[in-house]
Order: sequence, then C-alpha cells, then structure tokens
Amino acid sequence: MFIFVFQTIWMFIDELAGKGLDLIIIGKFLFYFMPNLVPQVLPLTVLLASIMTFGAFAENYEFAAMKASGISLQRAMRPLIIFIILLAIGTFFFANNVIPAAEYKSFNLRRNIAQVKPALAITEGVFSDIGDSNMNIKVDDKYGDNDRLLKTITIHKTNASGDNTTVIKAKEGELLSSEKSSILQLVLKDGNYYEDIQSKNKRDRKLPHAKANFETYTINVDLSKLNNQDLEEENGVNTHKMLTVMELRSTIDTLKKENKKLITDFGESIYKRSGIIYLNKFVNKPDVPDPVKDSLDTDEIRNEEIKKDTVVINSTQDIIALYDDYKRVQLFEYALNNVSNTVTTIEGKKIFLNNKTKIYMLHRLALNDKFALAFGCVILFFVGAPLGAIIRKGGIGLPMVIAIVLFLVYHFIGIFAKNYAEDGSIPPFVGSWLATSIMLPLGVLFTRRATADKAVMSMDRLFSNKLFQKISGFIKVKKNFFKQDNN
Repeated sequence: MFIFVFQTIWMFIDELAGKGLDLIIIGKFLFYFMPNLVPQVLPLTVLLASIMTFGAFAENYEFAAMKASGISLQRAMRPLIIFIILLAIGTFFFANNVIPAAEYKSFNLRRNIAQVKPALAITEGVFSDIGDSNMNIKVDDKYGDNDRLLKTITIHKTNASGDNTTVIKAKEGELLSSEKSSILQLVLKDGNYYEDIQSKNKRDRKLPHAKANFETYTINVDLSKLNNQDLEEENGVNTHKMLTVMELRSTIDTLKKENKKLITDFGESIYKRSGIIYLNKFVNKPDVPDPVKDSLDTDEIRNEEIKKDTVVINSTQDIIALYDDYKRVQLFEYALNNVSNTVTTIEGKKIFLNNKTKIYMLHRLALNDKFALAFGCVILFFVGAPLGAIIRKGGIGLPMVIAIVLFLVYHFIGIFAKNYAEDGSIPPFVGSWLATSIMLPLGVLFTRRATADKAVMSMDRLFSNKLFQKISGFIKVKKNFFKQDNN
C-alpha cells in the first residue's frame, strides 16, 4: 500500500504540489483514495505473502516434518484456505460498500478544494479549462491570499458548435467563491470584450461582431463538475465507481433501455430520411388494387397491348433504363447526395453513441470487478502457496521477483481486457474475468505438482524430449559446419 500511495502522489502531483494545501487536506485526500488502491494491492499482497510463507516453510524443511508426521500439503493449507475464503468474502463487501463511499468522498473533496481554493484550477502561463462553462483561461501571474488575485488574463469561450467566438482580455482579476456555493465568480477589471455574432444571412460576407471596453466584468462559473475525470450519466451525480451491486444492476438496466431506444430512434430517423419507406409503402399489401391486373382480367382486347407495353423490372439497371439520359444523371446525383448526407449524419452521431456505449460497458465492468476481485484473491493464493513450496525459497529475494512477475502478467492481462471491453470489442464479463481465468490453470498445475512433491518443470523430461533433442542436434550440426568453414 505504501508503494501504491506514492504512485498516487505522482499521479496527482500537479494538483497537490505548490497549491498552498496543508498536510491535513493532503492526508484526507490520500486516506479517501487508498480504498481505490485495494483492487491493485490486495492480489499482489496475497500472492507475495503466500509465496514467502510457504517458501520459508519448504526452505526450513517444515513440510518434510509435516509429511513425516502424516500431514499432507492439503491438510497444512486447510486453515489458510478457510482464511482466504473469509478474506474473499470480506473483500467483496469492502469493494461493494467501502470503495464506492471512499470514491464519493474523494470526488467531493477534490470539488470542495476547487471551491475553497479556486486558483487550483488555473495554471500560470497555459490555458486551463474551468468547470463546465466551455471557457479556457490563461493568466500570467497569481498572487495574494490563496492565489485569488490574477494578472494579465486572457479568456476564450466557445459556442454550442465548439467554435471560438468570444475573447476577453483584462489587466487584473479576482476569484471569489464560497464553500456553501458551487458557483465561482471571476471579477475582471480594466479590459475589453470581443464576440463574433452568427449572421442569419449565410451570404453576408461581413460577419457582425460586438466589442466593448469595461472597467469591471463578472463571470459566474459552475464548479459542480470540476475535476470530474470519470464518464458520468448526463443526469446523474454518481459515477460507476460510486455504486453498489444493487445500484449498478438498476443503473445497467436503465442504461440498456435508454441506449436501445436511442439507437432504435436514430435508425428509424435514418430509414425515413432515406426515402425507402415510401418505396415499400404498398409492398405485401394484397388489398391495394392493381390496375394492370384488373385490366387483364376484364378486357381481353387490351391484353396483348399491355403485354407489349409492360416492362418486366428485375434490377436497378432496368429501372434506370426507363428514364432519359439527363434524368438518369439527376437520379444518380440525388442518390449520391442522399447517401453522403446519411453517412455524415451517422459519423456525427458515432462519437455520441460510442460514449453512451462506453458508459454502459463501464458500469457492467464495475459490477463484474467486485466479484472478480474476491475470486482473484483465492486463485492467486492457490498459485502462490504451491509455488512457494516448490521453489523452496523464503524471504524477500526470489519470492518477491516471482510474485511481481506473476502479478504483472495478471495485472496487464486485466488492463488490456478491460480496455477492449470498454468499447464493446469483448463482453464486459470476459474483460473482468479473463486474468483470473488464466491464473486458474496455473493454480491447479502448481497445486498438483506441489502435492506430488515435484518441480514445476522436470529438466530430465525436458532434455529427453524428442523435439528438444532434434533442436539440439540441429544446433550441433550447424556449429560443426561453421567450424569447418572457418578452417
């Protein structure tokens, strides 16, 4: 935990260092953030402790004494197996109750720090985002109590389309906020204001604009979403890390219905815009009268004339052949424009739909992670304990190296699987359980080898393997050939 806490400090060094925070606030932040490190720390701890303990037993011939007394390895492991199962149950309740509460506390603490010390959100010399106001601000200098006073301020504001339409410059400024309010007031002094105004007439080459000079100008900024780096629901306050199992299941059902409705409505909109709905209007409707069929049934004289004039349409080329050349060009242009507009609409909606899918997948991952963490501790114990009995080394040397290597394999497999699961490439269940399922065969293998008092890999069997002998013979032949060639 000590090592991972230092890693956390490096992750948030930009937010904590040089901001005028006292040690109590930093200590609270680390205390609230520590439960989030348990999913990373606990599996490594179980693996390392089991390898070191059983390695020390084997190194000091404790297992030999147990076997001489008629105590098998499984019987020696029985108390620890019970302990690990209880630890797994406790880990599940910890992940289900403590971690969401700690995440909520950590999130609120960061927001409160930004409200009490709003200057933390602004970095000197670079443009910084503030709140949810589509506003970037750059200051040359911060000074005074809690860095509330600013010098040489430049602000860029964007409209709903993301265009930079407003520029505000001021010589001085001041930040005003309150713990009871989520609104930050930025009071600017001695500056000027410039804004591009969208013209209603698109052909107008002269773009209208507004500019003004001011002595004092106040901007209110909403800090309710400041420092929120997790994907959230549009109308929600809690992220996926702040929810329990029951809350996650309810949220997942809601998100699933909303996403399904969103995609269905979008698909129907595209279908209607394509015009196909009008072509299929009378398809498979026997009640619709067919004038050609009626004329054939009622008028024998017109039968031959209709056969001569009727064109049997079997493909799109037959339809195009009915029109003149200039109308064909118009049809193709209309079709190309229709397809182009549809593709543009889909591309514009793609990012929004992917974001919705990612939020849904993150909630499903969070639900599976709570169970996978508990089972992961049990599986890694059955990997570490037999492996320690096999290598017969205790202490912090070789056991720590082996534990770190195995944990890195376990950890990186989990990271890659979750990254693929976030965008829907693989199911979230696979993303959460892949690393644990890969470690399960290793636990079974090591337990069987340790029970039989065998090494992980028999070198005699390896050297006697036919494939190994062929490779060794091939290397010897090549070695002798190069020796003769050099001579």
